[in-house]
Amino acid sequence: MSHREHLLSGEALGQRYALAVPQTALAGMTGSQLGRRAGTSIDFQDYREYQPGDDLRTIDWNVFARTDRLTIKLFREEVNPHLDLLLDASRSMALDNTPKSAATLRLAALLGTAAENGHCTHATWLAGDGFQRAANDTMLPSAWDGLAFTSRRPLDEAFAILPPRLRRLGIRVLISDLMWPVEPLSILRRLADGAAAVFVVQLLAQADTEPPEHGNIQLVDSETGEEREIFVDSTVAAQFREALARHREGWDAACRQTGARFVSLVAEKLDASLPTLEEAQLIVPA
Repeated sequence: MSHREHLLSGEALGQRYALAVPQTALAGMTGSQLGRRAGTSIDFQDYREYQPGDDLRTIDWNVFARTDRLTIKLFREEVNPHLDLLLDASRSMALDNTPKSAATLRLAALLGTAAENGHCTHATWLAGDGFQRAANDTMLPSAWDGLAFTSRRPLDEAFAILPPRLRRLGIRVLISDLMWPVEPLSILRRLADGAAAVFVVQLLAQADTEPPEHGNIQLVDSETGEEREIFVDSTVAAQFREALARHREGWDAACRQTGARFVSLVAEKLDASLPTLEEAQLIVPA
C-alpha cells in the first residue's frame, strides 16, 4: 500500500474518535474562553512599550500623540485547542518486512482526524535533520505529504538541530519505536515545557518485542549501517527481554516524572490497541 492509502485508512478509523482535550487546553475554544497571556482577541488587557518586531497595527497612536512614546496594546489571548504530532522519521521506523511505518501513518492519521472531530487545530512534525512540518498538515490527513522515514538521526539530534515550534498549551504526541540510546528526560522536558498534555506512544513491530530464533544472526544498525554478528541462545534471549523491559520502564518512569503518559503498542495489533489510547485519555469515542 502507498502512504496515501495508509493515511486514508487511518482517517477512516479516526472518524469514530475525538481528541480528548484537557481543561488546560480549553483556554478559548473557538473564542469561547480566554487565555491568561496577551494575544489577539478583542478584549483589551494592558499596554507595554513597543519592541522591534511588534505588529505595527497594535500601536496606540493616541498614546504616541500625547507622550511621543511608541506603546502597543495588549489583548487577552484566544487559544484554540491544538495537537502537535511528532513522528520519528528515522529508518528504523521503516524496516523491511515490518509494518511500523504503515502503522505510524495510520495512527497519525487517526489522531489528526480525532483532532478535527474535537474541533482542534493540528500540525505534524517529522524528526530528521531537525524538525520539519509535513506538507498540507493543517488539512485532513489524507492530504498530508512528504512523509518519508529516511532519517539517520535520533530524536535528540533532531531537537538540537532545529526544534519544533510547538503551540503553547497544546497537546503533544510523540510516536516512535524509541529504539535509540538517549536519556528520556532530555526529550520529555522539551515536550512538557508549556504543554497542556504530553503522550509518548512507543510503536513496535512484533519482531521488535521478541528475540530472534536461536543461532547465528547478523545485525545491521538501520541508521549507521554498522554490522555485528551474534549467537542467540537462551541466555541472550533472556537478556534481550530484560533489556527491552528496562528500556520501557525507563521511559515510563521519565514520563511519570514529567507528567507525560506512556503507551506501548504493537504495529500488527494497532486496531485492537485503540482501547489503550482511550484508557490513556488521548482519544474518546466521537
